[in-house]
Amino acid sequence: MGVALFCGCGHEALSGTVTILQNYFEVIKAPGDALDVFTIIDILKYIIYGLAAGFFVFGVLLLVEGFFTTGAIRDLYGEFKITACGRCLTAFLMFLAYLFFLVWLGVTAFTSLPVFMYFNVWSMCQNTSWVKGTNLCLDLRQFGAVSIYEDRKLCTESEKFIKMCESNELDLTFHLFVCALAGAGAAVIAMVHFLMALAANWGYLKDASRMQKYEDIKSKEEQELHDIHSTRSKERLNAYT
Repeated sequence: MGVALFCGCGHEALSGTVTILQNYFEVIKAPGDALDVFTIIDILKYIIYGLAAGFFVFGVLLLVEGFFTTGAIRDLYGEFKITACGRCLTAFLMFLAYLFFLVWLGVTAFTSLPVFMYFNVWSMCQNTSWVKGTNLCLDLRQFGAVSIYEDRKLCTESEKFIKMCESNELDLTFHLFVCALAGAGAAVIAMVHFLMALAANWGYLKDASRMQKYEDIKSKEEQELHDIHSTRSKERLNAYT
């Protein structure tokens, strides 16, 4: 749920950011293959697509891991191969879960930046409606969205700033980024939960494999003792006859 919330809300929030930059700040896409804010937003969208696809594969691997480690399968077949394969897959998934945990920590920290920026803009919209005579300005050069040679400034007394504050685009984009941040935080918690569950499952499988080896050795020794007693009984019977 956290991954779906982040991917869906993050993608729509980036699209809303493009709309705000084009409609109110009059930022245009740079010609050619120059790296501008719109190119960076497109790259971030592709990263979101990659995260969604990666966690789909991770979910499939978790499903396969559950198949190879479930007690019902082991009781049904009683083969060590299934347990050994489950142990290897569980160890691999533990590594992936730890790696994704670090990734989502970085994603959460990165997502907090646009939330902070939009919160400042939203606060300016709320404060300028109560305090008259103030003229605050938003300069995209301070955020690194445009080059230092471009003057993309939007002041509170301008008509475009008032329209931006009154529109639903700013409020919707801000709340979408907040939801994306919440989704990233939920994904971090999910990764911690996966790490705990996989570590416990790996330890259980390790103990189960040791117990299975012990049962095999025990049954082998019992079979040998049974064979010895059978041989002695036959020898005694032959001696009496």
